[in-house]
Amino acid sequence: MLDERKATILRAVVTEYIETAQPVGSGHVASSADVNVSSATVRNDMAALEAEGYLAQPHTSAGRIPTEKGYRFFVDQLGGPGKLGVTESQQVRSFFNRTHGEMEQMLSDTSRLLSSLTHYAAVVVGPQHEVATIKSVQLVSLSPRLVLAVLVLSSGSIEKHSFELAQDTDELVVNAAAVRLSSLIVGQTLASASTLDADALTLGESHEVAPILRTALSELRGEHRHDDQVFIGGTSDMVASFDAVRTVSEILRILEQQLVVVSLIEDVLDRGLSVAIGRETGNEALADCSIVVAPYVVDGETAGSIGVLGPTRMHYDQALSAVAVVANRLGRTLSEG
Repeated sequence: MLDERKATILRAVVTEYIETAQPVGSGHVASSADVNVSSATVRNDMAALEAEGYLAQPHTSAGRIPTEKGYRFFVDQLGGPGKLGVTESQQVRSFFNRTHGEMEQMLSDTSRLLSSLTHYAAVVVGPQHEVATIKSVQLVSLSPRLVLAVLVLSSGSIEKHSFELAQDTDELVVNAAAVRLSSLIVGQTLASASTLDADALTLGESHEVAPILRTALSELRGEHRHDDQVFIGGTSDMVASFDAVRTVSEILRILEQQLVVVSLIEDVLDRGLSVAIGRETGNEALADCSIVVAPYVVDGETAGSIGVLGPTRMHYDQALSAVAVVANRLGRTLSEG
């Protein structure tokens, strides 16, 4: 652990470097309102911070820049997300008050909202399909032998399956089957509903309702898992944050690979982190990047995740606040349907 004076000096260096992207000299740090020691003392402490791995001295410059260890100390000292600014909070409220329609469009728009709040690339990973809870089910007669099953899931998704019956069936019978089906599967996850024993559950049902139930339940055993949906916004903002063309091209290549992006975010969350800095991301190509991530919760269950990707000298306090607030509002919106 650093003593308070060194911690204050390190925070001053990190804050200034984030703002300017230029090596920070001891004279500038000494003039900081929070640092009440001489330039000579600051120089000695900055040299000690370099020796301890918190700062580095690029080239022959007299100034220093933070290392991953320095950024990690800075982020840990923030103590988690702070409050989002008034303007940004209003922007989030306005967005979620007016957002409606298909879930895919909402998630895509959310990625652009998060990018506009942070000016970094934003990633929204859609809810995992198979763990979504069935909120309602309807059976609709399209013709005497054709029925449409409509499932509304807690993730906001709507599943539609049409199936044929062996014989002409009255619409009233289909409605009766819908009521019984609803009692069987509403509240269950899509995965658990697909394992129900149709034969056992239809014992005692009328000879008209039973075949409809068996066919509908059979449909649930089909392949329902969708590939993870990944929505990325603000890549142009992210590109502007880096000087090296090679770094930018590597990041863009990674962002094009949905499986890699999902695995990256899940790995960070699985390690209990909300921020991964440089090589903490586990991807060498992202050595100059940081990721701020958070899960969002739908009906009490973790449904998906969001995050921003930017340079290691990102504004961590703003990014943490924006990600936390947007994750919370997105989860609430999806829960309310």
